[in-house]
Amino acid sequence: MTQSNQHSERPALAFLWIIIAAILMSPALQAEEASDLKQKLASLPQPWQEKLHRLTLKEYTETLKYWEETFPDRVQVDRIGVTLEGIPLPMLKITDQKSDDKLKQVCLVTALHGGPERSGTTAVLHFIEWALSDDPEAVKTRENQLLLIIPIINPYAYFETDRFGNSQKIDPYTGGGTANWDLKTFEFKHPEKAPEVMAVLSVIDQFRPDVHVDVHGTGLQEYAPDQLGSRERYRGQTMFEVTGSAYSNMSLRPWDWRITETINAAGIKAGFGYDRFEADAQRLYWGSSLTAMSNRLWLGRPNFYTAHYGYARYHTMVMALEVGWEQSGLARLQALMKIGNERWKGEYFNGYPVNRVQGYIGHFATAWGTTPQARRQSRSELWKQQPYFSQAILYPQTAGRETYLIATSNKAAALLSADIPEFLDNIKNIPSVDQESLKTIIEAGPEIKFAVSKGHTATATERPIEHGLSFQLRIPYPDPDLVDIRLNGHLLKKSDTDGYLSWFSDGFTHVQVNVPPEKSKSTDLYLITCLYNPKKTRTYGWKPPQSVMERIKDTNE
Repeated sequence: MTQSNQHSERPALAFLWIIIAAILMSPALQAEEASDLKQKLASLPQPWQEKLHRLTLKEYTETLKYWEETFPDRVQVDRIGVTLEGIPLPMLKITDQKSDDKLKQVCLVTALHGGPERSGTTAVLHFIEWALSDDPEAVKTRENQLLLIIPIINPYAYFETDRFGNSQKIDPYTGGGTANWDLKTFEFKHPEKAPEVMAVLSVIDQFRPDVHVDVHGTGLQEYAPDQLGSRERYRGQTMFEVTGSAYSNMSLRPWDWRITETINAAGIKAGFGYDRFEADAQRLYWGSSLTAMSNRLWLGRPNFYTAHYGYARYHTMVMALEVGWEQSGLARLQALMKIGNERWKGEYFNGYPVNRVQGYIGHFATAWGTTPQARRQSRSELWKQQPYFSQAILYPQTAGRETYLIATSNKAAALLSADIPEFLDNIKNIPSVDQESLKTIIEAGPEIKFAVSKGHTATATERPIEHGLSFQLRIPYPDPDLVDIRLNGHLLKKSDTDGYLSWFSDGFTHVQVNVPPEKSKSTDLYLITCLYNPKKTRTYGWKPPQSVMERIKDTNE
């Protein structure tokens, strides 16, 4: 086709498209499309047309009484506070009351946004029904855990306003913002305005929970007060669901992402999907030094919320759930209970992984004790003192030998030195230390120095460690021979209270040295050595291809 013919055909093609467009836009065709669209819409479910039962305060109160009367050996309802309007704040304690609470993990379940975010509270109420049931995993949970459950911490919001704040406009979830917190002491500044916040803090102080999970959900806060009507229009609304954190606060999450993924897996198995924050958005975390590129980073920021109080004071593991569907929330809470009932990766005892309070290059100071209560007591004490711990290891690290040095006082910290001869000289006159054995072990290796991490200098009067402590080493071999394990140069025997334990898990042979309270009270320097035979040969180094070696050889000749 010639260029002139192409030009002559273009007007004809344009005219044809005008005719087609006119036919498509004809009133008859538009009416047909509109009718078809209406039929499609009519065929879809419209759950928002149905009324949703709105829980009343009387129904809630009577239900708690019913549960307590029906399951007296499984649940106890305590009043933990009262609102400014005089409404009681109840908490359910669910556990097997025939078994010893000293042997149980403690899990706190709240719905701090349970004013407008109603599916958070209703998911918790479904969870309570399951926790009281005869389901085998529920029975196991009651045997192994003490559940502290606060379904409605803000009854003024839940039953009256569907807003976030209490009558003084303070949100129990955030405490009203960081201005309401003393972030040096972690004390709430306005207890008279927020008894709801103080009730939560009192529970955390009394029980020092191992885990605090806060359940959120789809809410009515997006409606203006004059749009709420009877507040029964909630049916059918949902939201994207998330586990372990909050969009507004990237620090409100478990420290172990594998916990989040384990919980998600249970929800996925139940038929639900979950947003994974920065992972799904494919963005890096924000940080103060990255402000210049903040528009390229994940939108969440670190904030101090009420749930952080337990972490700040007692090393409680915190997490949040967003619940669009109650059965999804239930499945994930059940998965969390299962974690608490079993043995987590790298741990020796069953229960939640919450006992490591300080670490340095794969070495950890951990809670001491054979029962959850003993470890909880030890963990709470160590968590307050760990900023002042100084630590060191032989460096570079070497196969066949592990060394971990910990000083828990200013005086002991002064003995640590990166220079090996200087350190050995510093400890030669300490009565509790067998300096000769340590010297023999340390000088037998090829390491050239200690890597030292000095803790903060304690300005207040130093306190002895009253409740024991433990230390963990990780050997990167599956079945080594543990030839010689010592504390302060003295040979240790196997013991879960005063000696060492070892086990293989998660790719490592773990060695835990346990120091009981009667020894920790009088000790501030812990020098741990471990000699082992890997029983495996792992080679190092690399040689160029043989042809390269021959070429170099020819060149050299």
